[in-house]
Formats: sequence, C-alpha cells, structure tokens
Amino acid sequence: MTEDLIGKEILGQFRILERIGRGGMGEVYKAAQPAMDRLVAIKILHQKLASRPDILSRFRREARAMSRLTHPNTIRVFLYGQLEDTGQLYIAMEYLEGDDLARLTRRDGPMAPHRAARIMVQVLSALEEAHGVGVVHRDLKPENIFLTTQGGIADTPKVLDFGLAKIKEDKLRPGSMVLTREGMVFGTPEFMSPEQARGETLDARSDIYSLGIIFFELLTAKLPFPQSKPMEYIAHHIKTPPMTMSQVRPELGIPNELELIIGRAIEKKREDRYASAAEFAQALEAFLANAGASTSASTTNATPPAASGHASAPSVPAAAPNPTNVPAARPAASPGKGLVIGLLVLIAALLGVVIWLLLSAAPPAAPAPHAAPEAPAAAPSPSPTPPVAVPQP
Repeated sequence: MTEDLIGKEILGQFRILERIGRGGMGEVYKAAQPAMDRLVAIKILHQKLASRPDILSRFRREARAMSRLTHPNTIRVFLYGQLEDTGQLYIAMEYLEGDDLARLTRRDGPMAPHRAARIMVQVLSALEEAHGVGVVHRDLKPENIFLTTQGGIADTPKVLDFGLAKIKEDKLRPGSMVLTREGMVFGTPEFMSPEQARGETLDARSDIYSLGIIFFELLTAKLPFPQSKPMEYIAHHIKTPPMTMSQVRPELGIPNELELIIGRAIEKKREDRYASAAEFAQALEAFLANAGASTSASTTNATPPAASGHASAPSVPAAAPNPTNVPAARPAASPGKGLVIGLLVLIAALLGVVIWLLLSAAPPAAPAPHAAPEAPAAAPSPSPTPPVAVPQP
C-alpha cells in the first residue's frame, strides 16, 4: 500500500489522513471517521501478501483475538474485513497518542520503580483477560505496549499487536487455520521465553516471562543478559542465568522486593514462575501497598505533635516545693478585680477635676487692708566711731 491512499475515503466512512507506521505485514494509517467524530488507526495488509494463506490466517487471527477483548488496557478494535477494490485485509482500531515503552526508555532512560510497577499492574490485568479467553500474545515487547493518556488519566498502557497471538484450538472458529506447530519459533528474540525459544507449545506463563524481561528493561534501560546479537538472545533465554538489576545498574538502588518479583517472573522453568498474570499483579500490588504504608509511616513520625489529630495539652513545669519559712506568693489579682480598681481611680480623678474647676470659678476674696510698705531696711553702715570725751587738764 502506498501513499496514494492519503486523502481518499475508504469503506464509505474513513478518510485517510497520513501514514503513521509500516511493518513487514502492512502499513498503519491515521484516519478520520466523520460520522463518529473520532480518529481511528487502520492497519492494512500489504497487497503482495493477500495470496498467502498463512499470512491471511495470521491477520484474521489478530483481528479476532483483539475483537474478543474488552479490557480498557487492550487496544479496541472497531471493524475488520477486506477492501472491496484490492482484496486487502484491514483492521480499524482506536487511535492513540503517546509513546511505546521502547521509545520512552530510549528517550528518558530507566523509569522510577513505583511508576513502572503501576503500569505493569495494568498490563497484567489486560493479559489476565486475554489468557482467560484462551489468547496468548506470544510477542510481548516494549514496542507493543503503548503509553497514553485516556479520560484524563496519564500513564494508561495499551497492549497492541496480537498478530502472533495463539488462540486455543477449542476457541477457534470452525475452518480456522492453525498456523503454528511445535518446533516452529515465532516472536522477538530479546523477549521470548525459554520454551518459546525451544519451539515448544506455549501457555500464559510464556507471556509472564516476556513481561518480566520488559519490566527489567523498563527499570534499568538494559536487558538481563550480556549484550548480544538478536539471535544470540535465544540461547541466553535457554541457558544463561539472568543478571540481577543491582548487578546491571547498582547505582539505581532498585528495591530488593522488586528484584525478587522480577526474578520469579523470569525463571527458566515455567512452573517456577507466577501461575497467572493475576498472581504476578498481586505481587506488584503488595509491593506498592507496602511502599505506600512505609511512606505514610515516615510522614507520620516526622509530624510534630501539634499537627496530629489530638492536640496534646501544653506541659506545665511542676512548682518547686515551698520552704515552710517562706510565704507563698499571693496569686495575682483577677482581671475583674483589676478592672474595678481602675474604674474607681478614674472616678476619683474626675471628681478632683470637677472640684478644681468649681474652685477656679468662685469670686475672689476682698483684699486685706493695705499697710504702708515698710521702707526697706538699709544695710547697716559702719557706725562712726563715737567721740571720746577727752578729759581736760
């Protein structure tokens, strides 16, 4: 399929806007559906593959597997069928905006443990529904888990691309072609389970292993095996013991509880792994609950007493014992008694002012008879020496 579809209407209801992806089996387009006032993604099989019965069976199986799943963390399928003019198969599904985990890890590096755990719980919930109706994904990888915002909720993962999904034969429609047999290897080498690498019959525990490897990479931005060529990872999954996250990225300080959880998910023997996606999710939920309780406890311990629900009464220092020969101090006057005393003082002051005003307004008293002023006493002058009688001869 080439770009000549862009701008055209197909199936009488979709207008092709742009091509947003290309793969070995087909191309994915962004399209508008005016009648529903929404955008959709349409996956169209390459025309050159339309004559391949195995490819047609695989494509139809993807559509059927996805159409029977209703979990909010699985991409929704609206319609699938065959184009009338070219005979090409198509799947119309919900259009998502965001990034897949592979692109997110390349851009941002390791994800915070608690955020990654919350995302994985949602993915496991979607897988539990798929496994419950007999669908094993078989090609879980970071590119097939898309992180978007939906209904205002950020970090909503969507499981994509069930092109390699295995549907239990008792769940297949009559006449469906069973594509895979024991001894055939399908999947992505970096993320396939040991039994998948050996070409054995798969069950839900194969998806659990793959998701454990994805979780490991999400937390560390590395795989738990030595860096190798893609096909060499098949041998690693079968016989190489995986490294721990503390060995790969010791500086990250990833909680030991997560080490144990992921370690169980990627056990070589499937019987040693979690028996179901629900059991894996429960282990992660317990980790998140314990982490939340620890955070709450540390916050409570750091809170001063006054901030707690029951305020404690302020402590009062005990009075020192009073010696018997020293009188105890009198209690201070109560505020009411002090007020009365103040009012009495004020009234007394006002009365004093009134009396002073009355006295100032009284007529002056008659003046007393004015006596002639006495001459000021002269300063005593030295008395002349009195004449001394001189006796006569």
